[in-house]
Formats: sequence, structure tokens, C-alpha cells
Amino acid sequence: MMEMMKYSKAFALAAVFALVAGCGGGATTAEEASEDIVADEVMSADEVMSADEVMSADEVVSADAAFAESAEDARGAAASAMDSVTIPNVKTVYFDFDKSNIRSEFYNVLNGHAAYLMANPNAKVVLEGHTDERGTREYNMALGERRGVSVQRYLSLQGVSSSQMEVVSYGEERPAVRGQTREAYDKNRRVEVKYR
Repeated sequence: MMEMMKYSKAFALAAVFALVAGCGGGATTAEEASEDIVADEVMSADEVMSADEVMSADEVVSADAAFAESAEDARGAAASAMDSVTIPNVKTVYFDFDKSNIRSEFYNVLNGHAAYLMANPNAKVVLEGHTDERGTREYNMALGERRGVSVQRYLSLQGVSSSQMEVVSYGEERPAVRGQTREAYDKNRRVEVKYR
């Protein structure tokens, strides 16, 4: 047993030296070296398959053509899917009074924006946070910021790069609807998704 281990160590050492020596001058490029390794390790078709199992040249060409066609179809479908992703029509997410959590009714809208942004990595978006006029100016600026960050976090979790998004808070400074009615307040508590 000890003699066998002595020989296996010697053999391993010789194999390392042979590998180093072989790498020193045989192949001139990485591609040629790769081809040499593959050629040494690949068995002939007769060694792998019996004569009954060997594919004819026509069958190989047919299989290659089918594979190429299916790969082309997959590339076309992926490109078509990327092209069909458009900016969603709904660009405003509304919030409840004094809240910055996204209402579930807006998940699909934001998912659409996320899909567009991921399909178009050069697209950039500004998430503008707004509030109604109730509360102090400072509080509303902070609430608008929290709302924008909430939308940004949701889009990030969907896979959108943070480099594509910017959050700006306008607080109560840019109301969508003027007035002190419940409807006006509802329309002013929002994040607008603006593409640049």
C-alpha cells in the first residue's frame, strides 16, 4: 500500500511537470489550447455509440437546423417582449392620509413601471412626492420624501436599478387640485412617476 502511494505521488508530480511543460510552447492562443484539450478528451463516435445509435450526417444537419431555429425563435420572442414593454399610462400613485405605504391597488401600476425600467436600462425616472396642505410645511416635505422613497423601494425590490431613480419631495407646494375638500386632499396625496 505504501509503495502504491509513493508511486501515485510521483505520478501526480510528473503530471504537473508535464502540464507546465506542455503549456510553455505548444499552443499559441487560449483558443488553440482549448481545442487541444477538447480533442484529447473527446471520444470518437464509435467509442460512445454503437453502430445502430450513430446519427447520419443528414440527421445531424437536421438536428442542428432545428436547434438553430428554436434558438432564433427564443431570441425573437425575447426581443419582442422587450419591445412590447411600454411606459404605463397611469403615472400617479395615491396615498392615504398621513401614510407613506403603497396601497395594493397600485402594485400592478408599479410593476408595469418596473418592467419598463428593467427593459430600458437607460431610462430614468423622478419620483415626485406630494402631500395635501394639512400639516406644517416641514412635516409635509418629510412625508412627501417618505412617499417617494416608498415607491423607490418597491421598484428596487422588483429589480430596478437605483441609478435609474431619483426621489424629490414637493410636500404641499405643488397641489394637483386646489381646494380644501376631501376630493382635493385625496388627489394631492400622491407620488408622480416622471420619465426624463
